[in-house]
Order: sequence, then C-alpha cells, then structure tokens
Amino acid sequence: MDITGVIAIISVFGVIPLIIFLVHRHRERKALIEKGLDISLLVEEKKCSTLSSLKYGVLLIGLAIGILIGNILDAYTGLNEEVSYFSMIFLFGGLALLVFYGLAKRQGENLE
Repeated sequence: MDITGVIAIISVFGVIPLIIFLVHRHRERKALIEKGLDISLLVEEKKCSTLSSLKYGVLLIGLAIGILIGNILDAYTGLNEEVSYFSMIFLFGGLALLVFYGLAKRQGENLE
C-alpha cells in the first residue's frame, strides 16, 4: 500500500482549512484591538471533562479493534487490503462513538 498519496491528500485538505482558520482569527483579533475591545471575549474556557476523556478512549479502542478485524479479514478472506482495513476502522470507530453516546446518556451529562 502506497502511503505517499494518502499523506499528500491529507496534508492538502488539512493545511488549507488550517491556513484559512488562522487568517480569519488574526483578522478578527486585529479588528477587536483596533476597536479597543478586550480580546478575552474570544478566548473560550476549556472544560476538562471526564466525558471527553471517555469519548477519546472509547474511540481509540474502537479504532484498534477495527484495525485488528481488518487485518484478520485481509489475511483470511479475499477482500482487498484497503477495503478490509478502512471499512473495519470506520465501522468500529462509529460503533465506539455510539457506545460513548449510550454511556454518556446513561450518566445524564451533556455531550460534547
């Protein structure tokens, strides 16, 4: 599997929105400074929640299971390597997020 193409696509579609975001944020802050307003209006307080840690933990476990099942499908079936890996990663990643939603709803807290 040639990973160069995948990295090129990810970097192109990742860098362009990042540049647009940074330019927009710079212009917004510059306008606030020119008007004499406080920049603290733009700074959001980050809430360190146990739910966000749970979400990322469950998601990473789901992705790991997806990679493992994709490897098993690649080795023991006639599926193409890319199809087996990507389909299982997305399937188990999505299932992990659904499990997180169920756990969070049971706790009764706000979802992030």
